[in-house]
Amino acid sequence: MATEGRGKEMNEIKTHFTTREGLYRLLPHSEYSRPNRVPFNSQGSNPVRVSFVNLNDQTGNGNRLCFNVGRELYIYIYKGVRKAADLSKPIDKRIYKGTQPTCHDFNHLTATAESVSLLVGFSAGQVQLIDPIKKETSKLFNEERLIDKSRVTCVKWVPGSESLFLVAHSSGNMYSYNVEHTYGTTAPHYQLLTQGESFAVHNCKSKSTRDLKWTVGEGALNEFAFSPDGKFLACVSQDGFLRVFNFDSAELHGTMKSYFGGLLCLCWSPDGKYIVTGGEDDLVTVWSFLDCRVIARGRGHKSWVSVVAFDPYTTSVEESDPMEFSGSDKNFQDLLHFGRDRANSTQSRLSKQNSTDSRPINCEPG
Repeated sequence: MATEGRGKEMNEIKTHFTTREGLYRLLPHSEYSRPNRVPFNSQGSNPVRVSFVNLNDQTGNGNRLCFNVGRELYIYIYKGVRKAADLSKPIDKRIYKGTQPTCHDFNHLTATAESVSLLVGFSAGQVQLIDPIKKETSKLFNEERLIDKSRVTCVKWVPGSESLFLVAHSSGNMYSYNVEHTYGTTAPHYQLLTQGESFAVHNCKSKSTRDLKWTVGEGALNEFAFSPDGKFLACVSQDGFLRVFNFDSAELHGTMKSYFGGLLCLCWSPDGKYIVTGGEDDLVTVWSFLDCRVIARGRGHKSWVSVVAFDPYTTSVEESDPMEFSGSDKNFQDLLHFGRDRANSTQSRLSKQNSTDSRPINCEPG
């Protein structure tokens, strides 16, 4: 009987536990969905994404936080990790019908206290440009889904540009857009510009846009990120490959294969020397940009790694400090030290393809 009692306690699902930081408690659905909390949406299958921007205003409250939950998009004032955002007072809140926001990105270059440009990608393939401060909707790209019908997996502004951005889809394609261009009501036609091993770059035949289409790997293109200097583009795909391109010349710099399964996320080190990836192999892999090889794998996760990021507080040291990694899984360092210097973002070849055609587009919110 005593043995049975101990076994029942071991199999019991815990609803709370205590750590040095305090008490963690499992909230019931009714309490979690109170009006002063973000409502829970059990039907939302898209992961929550978070974007930050600093508006550089004089009040000291210039940081903004954006995240998506199910069909909803929220923008809040962010006051740091020591003070939680008041979830009952969003700056802007949007609820979409027939589609769900999947990713978003602020334009840090043009952000001011009066206006900020925010790109939002959707599960149906569209991309929306909004201003959460002015509460305006500027444009809707791929509105009729003529460019790509698959889910948007990642959207980012091109570094150093006020109008250029890239959009990746679960189809494995990635497209460049210009907010100043007008996109027609017919499907675009592309011609091959360059190609290599498991990738191809096409140029749009339309004289009014001249946008590019990238086809990278096999399966979904799960995420991409620009290097700190804006010169290189790293992509991770469902085929398990990390591919790094020179963004100006569209040349392949290097590749890496996951231990198994697809790669889901990546992040550049602040100095641009390393790329960290995570995915379905439950590993955190560190890849050297200079040597084009894996230098460390972090083990211990019991499920897929969906997000990786460098901590700016623990990865910033003096420039003279050495940078070393161990190639052993057992000796993978907990804290990675990098220099603070970043090269200035440069305009890519895409920025030279601007068109004088800037007719306005009429669109409606999702």
